[in-house]
Amino acid sequence: MNKKPTDIIISLKIWGSTLVVLNTGLGIYIVAIGQDVALPYILVSLIVSAIGSLPALAILFFTIYRIEWLQITLNNKIKILFFSNFIITVLYGLIAGLLFSTPFNEYSNWESFLKTGGAIAGILYAASCMAVLICLIPIRNYFTNSSNIKYITMEPQEPQFQGQDAFQPSEHFPQKKNNLLLKAGITGILIFLMLIPMIFIQNLVTERQQRQQEVVKEVSSKWSSAQTISTPYLIIPYNYTYTNDKGKPTTIRRNIVLLPEKISTSANLIPEERKRSIYNVLLYRSDVKMAGTFLLPRILKNAAAPNLILSEARICFGISDFKGIEEKINCNYNNLPVTLVPGLPITSIDTIGLSAPISITQEGLTQTIPFSLSLKIRGSENLQFVPLAGNSEFTISSVWPNPSFVGTSLPIERKISNEGFKARWNFNQANLPFDLILDNIAIERDKLAFGVSMVQPADQYAQTMRCAKYAILIIGLTFALSFIIEILQKKPVHPIQYILIGLALAIFYTLLLSISEFILFDYAYIISSLATIGLILFYMQSHFKNLKIAGLFTGILFMLYSFIFVLIKLEDTALLVGSIALFIILGLVMYATRKINWYKL
Repeated sequence: MNKKPTDIIISLKIWGSTLVVLNTGLGIYIVAIGQDVALPYILVSLIVSAIGSLPALAILFFTIYRIEWLQITLNNKIKILFFSNFIITVLYGLIAGLLFSTPFNEYSNWESFLKTGGAIAGILYAASCMAVLICLIPIRNYFTNSSNIKYITMEPQEPQFQGQDAFQPSEHFPQKKNNLLLKAGITGILIFLMLIPMIFIQNLVTERQQRQQEVVKEVSSKWSSAQTISTPYLIIPYNYTYTNDKGKPTTIRRNIVLLPEKISTSANLIPEERKRSIYNVLLYRSDVKMAGTFLLPRILKNAAAPNLILSEARICFGISDFKGIEEKINCNYNNLPVTLVPGLPITSIDTIGLSAPISITQEGLTQTIPFSLSLKIRGSENLQFVPLAGNSEFTISSVWPNPSFVGTSLPIERKISNEGFKARWNFNQANLPFDLILDNIAIERDKLAFGVSMVQPADQYAQTMRCAKYAILIIGLTFALSFIIEILQKKPVHPIQYILIGLALAIFYTLLLSISEFILFDYAYIISSLATIGLILFYMQSHFKNLKIAGLFTGILFMLYSFIFVLIKLEDTALLVGSIALFIILGLVMYATRKINWYKL
């Protein structure tokens, strides 16, 4: 017989093996993400984890010492060791969650705390389980050589019937009951452990979505960014005289901004799709036409005619990105063409835009002057307008069938069909938080802008993320169903088999994410779910050797995936439908197990 190892040696072996497994996994991860210098990180991690796990080593030593003296079988001792490691890693997970993502901090929340703590606890528990398996031979030798193991020798005896004593539970009854409870506990633990891969899958979905946004931003920057156009306005400088602190009159130069009395604007959007890698980027071209009038007598309310510097008057309008201008801008003021050039005399309304000098005479200050502007422009993401006029009407149309109206105002009329859309907005002076004459007044145009979004919706990422959030439902119900079937069939499913089934359920989401980037989400969901269900059908049939049981299992799994698909498609009623369905599922489980005598299992 081999010499029995001591409890301190077993504790050190498990502790050291856990450190090796944990830091080896860290090294593999560092190399996988592209870090060239992995050794320094591993050495630092090894030192930190060794120091930080000293309390775990002390708890492990005390636990192993106590387990040795329990009057139970060898297998149960090893199960208790696994469970003790689970408790230790959960404690470390809670501590890590409090350190890195405390729920009591106003910048954090319970969801991030549970994710952080659960991920760290799961990683630590996986490493500790592998360490126990590595050290399994010395552990068995240590527990086997203990003088406190309770061996039960079964000798054939004649059946004895002594009244009611014949129906008393045997000495094996508590052991069976404990095994069932232990298996149920292990199954519950595995359900939560299988949520750890879901954290990484959700991060992968977010990463792919960000990559798609980066591609859109890159292509848009070369084409033209989102465009926000301000309606034209006049800027007229004048001399303003006031009395300074010393009582002397002082003259300074100021600017009057005159907004149009009325304006009518129409824009026709022509969408264009550009492909970059596996992503489609939606861009647009637009033909914008504006026409309106300026009521010049309004200027005299703020400045006397002799103080006006009419020779420096300019007509201006704002635009977000000059790269989007495709052709020469046709602008007419008082039925005369003017040439617009980049640059604005003031930036209280727009920071980027174009302007042109105009001719205003003293006699013209009593007139209403017409103007018009025609602009061919390209852009991406969205097209918005800033309504700087007393009365204005805007019409936007396009063949794009999926518009999203953005900004501070929704259209008063809109028609949307498969052939495209047409929307109309109306504004009057009562809608504006300022007068038509602006004298040293700045405007926050972002609070007035409105328009149409031309961003192609990355719907597959949002729906995949919603699907991943229901992972606890799929994994939990699948494991619970497996547990009930193995009880009814009296053919136990090993925890490793539970893990394999859980990994198949987790890989479903990676299949869904990758396939949905090439085809429609609905088709990707059907393909991924059928592939996953088929894999589990084959595996369950090979275990139970009963096609009917395997078919029943996968049929329920099929209904579960169908139910999740319906929840994803629902918006406002998803919570109500989900709650009712869960109530029905629980009722069916209770009905199916109503005749099971759990004490006899």
